[in-house]
Amino acid sequence: MSDQPLTYSPFDAEVIADPYPVYRELRANSPAHWSREANSWVLSRYDDVSAALADPATYSSASGIFPAPPGVDMTELFLPMLIMSDPPRHTQLRQIVSRAFTPRRIASLEPHIETLVKDLLDQTPEAGNWEFVSGFAGPLPAIVIADMLGVPRDDRDQFRAWSTTLIQSNPVRGEFGAGLDAAAALYEYFTAFLAERRAHPQDDLMTALVQAEVDGEYLSEEELLGFCLLLLVAGHETTTNLLSNSAVVLAQHPDVRQQLADDPELVPAAVEELLRFDSPVQGLARTLTAPVELHGESMQTGDTVLLLFGSANRDDHAFPHADRFDVNRHPERQVAFGRGIHFCLGASLARLEARIALQTLLTRRPDWDVDLDAAVRLHSGPIRGYISLPMQ
Repeated sequence: MSDQPLTYSPFDAEVIADPYPVYRELRANSPAHWSREANSWVLSRYDDVSAALADPATYSSASGIFPAPPGVDMTELFLPMLIMSDPPRHTQLRQIVSRAFTPRRIASLEPHIETLVKDLLDQTPEAGNWEFVSGFAGPLPAIVIADMLGVPRDDRDQFRAWSTTLIQSNPVRGEFGAGLDAAAALYEYFTAFLAERRAHPQDDLMTALVQAEVDGEYLSEEELLGFCLLLLVAGHETTTNLLSNSAVVLAQHPDVRQQLADDPELVPAAVEELLRFDSPVQGLARTLTAPVELHGESMQTGDTVLLLFGSANRDDHAFPHADRFDVNRHPERQVAFGRGIHFCLGASLARLEARIALQTLLTRRPDWDVDLDAAVRLHSGPIRGYISLPMQ
């Protein structure tokens, strides 16, 4: 171990490239770690992350879910969002949007997603290099969520650009400008679209949001726009990164990839292990509503706490030999989608898209390779994935 003091920043280039060595150090030597670079406490052990997720009264989401510099209120930068709210309003809002993500509704999308996957792969070259993110992993979930919302598919490339700009902003370093511009563009787009749906209702999620009531009152314009931003970004960003991370992991484990190609019934379990092994969302922040003593550290009311899902999912105490990729593991306890009241609403949709995409990819292109030297990673910190991933 190095004699240098342990430091952790989710925005460090080496951490973005491979966060897992520093996660091991955090779990072993500083499980309640103050990160000056992230302006937050960092919890890295599975038990601590799980306990915090199960205690939203103490670990509040209402002040934002990403670390921010001192004196910056993230809730003032973005309109109200479900993911940045606490009960009772969170409970009311979640009940509304959860109607679009019922098991029956998600299951009904399977034929549609299968067709989209095949169509996208039909558009890729049969031989030679192709761009996995822009050609497949990005468009697939963007089209699915666009269809659910009722917005034109032709706008998906613009949505993807806005979304990537937004999540790449680093608020700890004061990089607000581009992200806020992207959010403003999305708000402007959806303001016009919501007005159109009020005038001309359709059978889509956007119309359902416009018509939804809570205690006899319609949602405010700000709440509607917050919903739109969250559904668009969260609705496709997680799946895009799950697919690109999975493509890399399986290329690095060709024996496991062949096992999955030979037995497609193993793919659903493999998706769970892929979520655990290289989580698309590495962590989200909470704000303490009361003091917490943990591992000899005193965390105070108002402090930000970064919950490292990616580290929790690599904790040997929860998952023996956690650094081993094992599709026979069945890691039901993994926290890639969070846990508790903020468990990802779109988890079942992401799992369905990933299963269909990987099963089809394994059938059509079972021997793919990736060019990691030419790949471009997201530099988002908590979000782990690729902007570009050349494949052949």
